[in-house]
Amino acid sequence: MSMQTNGGGPGAHLTQEQQATQALLAVLRQEQDRLIDADAEGLAALLEEKLRLVAGVTQLTLARHRALAAAGFDASETGMRAWVGKPAASVEAAQAWARLLELAREAKEINRTNGMLINKQLARNQSALSILQGKSQNGDFYGPNGQAASRTVSRSRVIG
Repeated sequence: MSMQTNGGGPGAHLTQEQQATQALLAVLRQEQDRLIDADAEGLAALLEEKLRLVAGVTQLTLARHRALAAAGFDASETGMRAWVGKPAASVEAAQAWARLLELAREAKEINRTNGMLINKQLARNQSALSILQGKSQNGDFYGPNGQAASRTVSRSRVIG
């Protein structure tokens, strides 16, 4: 079911945009699972598919923006809102646009969460690397002689 509003109008590919965004959402969810499992190989395997899907969504968005501009609307989401509010747009196109916005919000939120998971994993890896390099919060674990460095503070007692 394609939204062929005015032939090649702004709503012409909304169904394709939805499908592409849903496919991207599926990959983002898989990415999230791999991040939670700290599965670096699984993440690497998803990267090419994710990049391909992002490129596809981008191309569809650009085509919609070109169609909006050709129809005399701003080539943006604001222009699309204005277009779906006009009689030239069908009810189906307006509903498809609303659904696409929901999917985009969901993808943005999952991507934000994935970014937080990546940052958390990077912090854990950096901490582990510091330990493996023999460093602590107070400096080196080992002194130049190979012995454990002691960071004790000596206090003199004054007996009066």
